[in-house]
Amino acid sequence: MFNTSIFAQQAQTVTKASQVTPLQPRRLIDCPTAGLLPRASFDFDIKIYPEGGVIFGLDIGLMRRFMVGMSFGGENVIGEGDPDWNPRIEFAAKYRLVNESWSLPALVIGYDSQGDGAYDDSLDRYVYKSKGFYAVMSKGYAMGEVPIGFHGGANYSLENDDEDKDISLFFGADLRFGENLGVVAEYDLGTNDDKAKELFGKGHGYLNIGIQWIFSERLFLQFNLKNLLLNRKDASTWGRGFRIVYFESF
Repeated sequence: MFNTSIFAQQAQTVTKASQVTPLQPRRLIDCPTAGLLPRASFDFDIKIYPEGGVIFGLDIGLMRRFMVGMSFGGENVIGEGDPDWNPRIEFAAKYRLVNESWSLPALVIGYDSQGDGAYDDSLDRYVYKSKGFYAVMSKGYAMGEVPIGFHGGANYSLENDDEDKDISLFFGADLRFGENLGVVAEYDLGTNDDKAKELFGKGHGYLNIGIQWIFSERLFLQFNLKNLLLNRKDASTWGRGFRIVYFESF
């Protein structure tokens, strides 16, 4: 009933399902996975979030086990008035220590300074902290024709002017239904964001889900529902966001 290795299974799914997508999932919503871009390839990753916010990202697969990225954005990019740009360009890097096998998950270490949501100058952080330094494992299975990937990791964010310097844990999964539909879900314990409870995290952790519409092997759209546990004092409803990812090779 179950087969292992999501990355191998995805390759088989590509062959069987008219070239759906050869790409390994590299990120669920905010949480990274052990997936990488192929060597000599790149993607444009655009995230749209409340208050007219947009983050523009570029990732490049430099080697079979190594990729880098950069991103920049701000609030009110969509809408009227002047955009409120974030204070700096953010950077990311990812290296795979262990490839996935029948018995072992893939293991990646990385760094990502890009958070999500508005930037708070007083605390030098995003609403949702960047992952900072992290390690993550990914392992895949197939239930019939449905590939399922499971992911889990730990991270230490450098956005700690709020004096919350704890290591946090995160978990997630991705599923693919047929050629055009995917679902992702993630939960971050948020243990690095539960001290200044009057401002951000309240100790419940961050639960997010996303629905993917896969147009082709090079393009997918993703609608995100964020903070389903309302883990902020100022949050009275779920956050909604949109993501566009386009992949190309050199």
